[in-house]
Amino acid sequence: MRPEERDALLREDLPRAQTPRERRQLADLEEDLRSIPLRGEPLPFRLRNFRPDADRYLTSLGGPLPYMLRLREIEAMTAAHEHALAAAFEQLVTDVAPDDLAGAWTAELARWPFDEVNELIERHNRWYPVEARLPMDPRRRDYVLVNGRDYRLAPLDAAWALERFPLVTRDGDVRSPVSRRSA
Repeated sequence: MRPEERDALLREDLPRAQTPRERRQLADLEEDLRSIPLRGEPLPFRLRNFRPDADRYLTSLGGPLPYMLRLREIEAMTAAHEHALAAAFEQLVTDVAPDDLAGAWTAELARWPFDEVNELIERHNRWYPVEARLPMDPRRRDYVLVNGRDYRLAPLDAAWALERFPLVTRDGDVRSPVSRRSA
């Protein structure tokens, strides 16, 4: 061992003079401690409503979980269907006589392809409780409610479309979905 290394190791526990940088850091620390508004007060109690499990840490490293991606895709596809249905309704209003509009609109909705989004909804309803680790509710004998609602999503169909894009108002007037949204 070189003498410099030996001297450094032997002097390791001895007090030494502070450098100017260390003095500045200590002064900054003391100023920070003086300016803290909670100094001398007990810290507020923080609730921790989670269990730090090892598998949670591992899944957090992989990005969004499959149910999160699936829900995002369902929302995007539902919005795309709403926009396409609004455009189809506007086209029907311009092309079809007002007397035939109800029949043409229901026929259009019966042909509308909701298959892809309904397949995602079916997959969500099947796998969401497992992927999200929903606990069981013994009173209901089912999984707990998520934000006060059942986790299951209803499939999209003609009734869903008619609910969002009704043909007639309460006054009996034919109205397009675009004018309904802007009102």
